[in-house]
Amino acid sequence: MSGFISPRSRIKGTASPNAFVFGATEIGEATFVDDMVTIGYPARHRLLQAIEKRLTDHISVMEDASLGSFIGPGCLIRRGCIIYDEVIIEGDVELGHNVLIRSGTMIRSGSRIGSGSMLDGSVLVGRGVNIQSNVYIPHLTKIMDNVFIGPNVVMTNDPYPVGSPLKGPTIATGAIIGAGAVILPGVEVGEGAVVGAGSVVTRNVPPRAVVFGNPAKYAYDVDEYNRKRQAYLKK
Repeated sequence: MSGFISPRSRIKGTASPNAFVFGATEIGEATFVDDMVTIGYPARHRLLQAIEKRLTDHISVMEDASLGSFIGPGCLIRRGCIIYDEVIIEGDVELGHNVLIRSGTMIRSGSRIGSGSMLDGSVLVGRGVNIQSNVYIPHLTKIMDNVFIGPNVVMTNDPYPVGSPLKGPTIATGAIIGAGAVILPGVEVGEGAVVGAGSVVTRNVPPRAVVFGNPAKYAYDVDEYNRKRQAYLKK
């Protein structure tokens, strides 16, 4: 099946003819959009409104409902990604395969998001962030500049499921979240802090602290972490 490129879109880069680009989407210079990528997928309420109009086919429904998104220059959008409308992605951002990004998300320049990861709502991703594969990031999460998030990390935003007021986590500049960690709603991980792999973080983590365990507890500071890292690299 061939794709669809909206006549309302403005594409300066390269988009596969098998991609689906809806609405007034803008794609910057030197950006590559792979096969079977969808950009501008409409948010639920607009999609339902378009369905009620009884348009003749699904492409017409999608095109009518979509507001489009913005993809900056020099980005790489790999096969299978779905980017909803009202998403802003700045320049030099790279997405792995099958990344899902919902409406209201902003990704700042130079960030990387691994295959199978999901940004499930309005999420802020800062500059130079490295998000590994199969990470779940919920609505209202803030991830500041130069953060590293290991694979299979799960962040949460509902303190008392189902339906309590949502509180996304905040991950401050330069923090490191180890593989498989779980970050509970509203938790703030401080600047330069380190969360060990497999930890369950139930409370705020101070800046430059290293925590691990279930529940995660303070172990030592980042200076000691760096000493251990240097010793490991010299082996």
